[in-house]
Amino acid sequence: MGDRGLVLLYPGQGSQYVGMGKAFYDAFPEVRALFRRASEILSLEMERLCFQGPEEHLVLTDNVQPAITLVNMACSLVLGLQGVRPGATAGHSLGEYTALHVAGVLDEGAVLQLARLRGQRMQEAADRHPGAMAALLNLSPDKVSEICEACDIEVANINAPGQIIVSGTHTGVARAMEMAAAGGSRRSIRLSVSGPWHSRFMRPAQEQFALDLARYPFKDPEHSVVANVDADYVKDGATARENLARQVCAPVRWQESMERLIGDGHRRFVEVGPKRVLRGLLRQIDREVEVWNVEDPKSLDECLKGIGCG
Repeated sequence: MGDRGLVLLYPGQGSQYVGMGKAFYDAFPEVRALFRRASEILSLEMERLCFQGPEEHLVLTDNVQPAITLVNMACSLVLGLQGVRPGATAGHSLGEYTALHVAGVLDEGAVLQLARLRGQRMQEAADRHPGAMAALLNLSPDKVSEICEACDIEVANINAPGQIIVSGTHTGVARAMEMAAAGGSRRSIRLSVSGPWHSRFMRPAQEQFALDLARYPFKDPEHSVVANVDADYVKDGATARENLARQVCAPVRWQESMERLIGDGHRRFVEVGPKRVLRGLLRQIDREVEVWNVEDPKSLDECLKGIGCG
């Protein structure tokens, strides 16, 4: 039985680090078995990739996307072994794949294979159309839109009040950072990414990936899942597939997604996967909700006590 008020959140690309998932791998035979199956499914040595790297190998887009997805799945598996069942799930960009998997929309093999295909298609598009991304801080959405129009770039992520990510050409993003500083931004941060994700330059990836998605079965969700592209609940498997194709180019409406869940009465959230990026964003969106994270035995114990399972 799921806890209708509990939402599990899954991080995406950017949360990776060498060694992620190792503590749960060492502590749970079920996680070790999951890693073995993933290595066979992907024909990659996932233990070596996640635990040894090196970082310059791990961060390659077609490596990091299945790696983060696997670690998200491992952390979620451990929570499930403790009897935790969510009432809803959501994932940030790539994290939406784990959110759909936990909701029963995608099986284990499909979610891992699609995460890798997504990374491959995106990197192929980025090789054809190189670009950059940056976080513009402490500016209104209207001001960011004005800057994007002037610089011919796009909004890629609306993460939290005062944190919007933009994506486009190297020169466009550099100019946007200059305009943001002149417009009152406290600071702008160029992101360490290998392409202009969630922009029109990903159109070739979207078109190819839509064909990839069509080869996999999508079931209807077993619980509520909020999608990045429209901050709305996924109605059925067909909608989930369509959303994942659109997501490649569309902006991630994370702030709106969280506000949707909070507005519908969800007050307890757990970030499930490496680092605590989403936990930090949620605190910026609404400081009244309760939020934990789970990525190793220590954080697991704290979470279980917090939600009343420990």
